[in-house]
Amino acid sequence: MSYLALKHLHITCVVLSGLGFSLRGWWMLCESPLGRHRLARILPHVVDSILLGSALTMAWLSGQYPFVNGWLTAKLCGLIAYILLGTMALKRGRTRAIRARYLGLALLAYAYIVSVALTRSPLVFANP
Repeated sequence: MSYLALKHLHITCVVLSGLGFSLRGWWMLCESPLGRHRLARILPHVVDSILLGSALTMAWLSGQYPFVNGWLTAKLCGLIAYILLGTMALKRGRTRAIRARYLGLALLAYAYIVSVALTRSPLVFANP
């Protein structure tokens, strides 16, 4: 697979992951049973696994690594925050209000990760 095809796969998974998380967050806020559907519990893991695999492969092919390149380190830290905040939003928050706050914070972390990817700068929403 060419690097360009891998990058397109990665970007597609980024969009699918963000949309899927937003939809599951909406379902959580509305207390919809759709959020507990089998496909809603499995598909995000498939998309996110492909997303992570494509990211690791692109890093290896390009020779750019976290803790060497600042912007990739920022993306990794943002990803860890996104995962932790998302877990609190969708599963571990005790009340719907707490889960809603974590959902908002997780979406901000997602936006930060995308911003860093587009600008290749760890500064928040820097100009490309």
